[in-house]
Amino acid sequence: MKNIESISLPGALRLRILETYNAANAGHIACSLSCIDLLIASFIHNTGAADTFILSKGHAAVSLYVSMMEKGLLSDEEMATYYKNGTSLTAHPAPNRFKAVPLATGSLGHGLPFGVGVAKAEKMKNNDAIVQVLMSDGETNEGTTWEAAHFARQQKLDNLLVIIDKNQLQGFGTTADVLGDTCSPEQWLSLGFEVHETDGHDVETNTALIAKLKKEKNGKPKVIIAHTIKGKGVSFMQNRLEWHYNPMNKEQFEEAMEEVKKNYSTAK
Repeated sequence: MKNIESISLPGALRLRILETYNAANAGHIACSLSCIDLLIASFIHNTGAADTFILSKGHAAVSLYVSMMEKGLLSDEEMATYYKNGTSLTAHPAPNRFKAVPLATGSLGHGLPFGVGVAKAEKMKNNDAIVQVLMSDGETNEGTTWEAAHFARQQKLDNLLVIIDKNQLQGFGTTADVLGDTCSPEQWLSLGFEVHETDGHDVETNTALIAKLKKEKNGKPKVIIAHTIKGKGVSFMQNRLEWHYNPMNKEQFEEAMEEVKKNYSTAK
């Protein structure tokens, strides 16, 4: 990223996301812009060496890849292979190469069940490792989500933290129009989870909250319902369903880059 003298981390990673998708002429851009602030708070700032992080909403893979770069887990050269033949950085995360990609999450509904299993295993080993699962609100349509949630509650997995990117859009419409709100606080409370609602783009607040929840041993799994904006940071993508899929043309890429540079600048 050239010619950027002073820009915040959320802005810098958004620029990297835009550059990556533009170079690959690929879609799912708004999905990554929706959750990158949550990845900063959870994966970058609050995932230790012994912890497990799972990006269950695998269509936002680029948000994970740029976060891995920020942590020094991925080089510029590797990142340049995104979406190319033979790459390890596929459009949806594929396992067996990086610890930050413990399973394939192209199909939704698998991340939480896997995370619950890991959390149970860590409990059996009697260690302090934490499992964080970042999932989409549309993903709570999946029955496997609720089977896993019941198990987490029954097993008292207080080492499990679920973070829901609640941007109210999914593949073919709004969550309200598809199956309704399937990730309300009341539903998670009824299952025995400790529930928190936040602004998903408030990195500082979410970083502090996650750090606090990681230390709590109260016999309850935790969930953060994070209210977000799909396409956050690029006005023509925000809350627009088509940017779940569309790649950018040259003019759109340049407009998006300039907008992010302006809005996330820290220059006084």
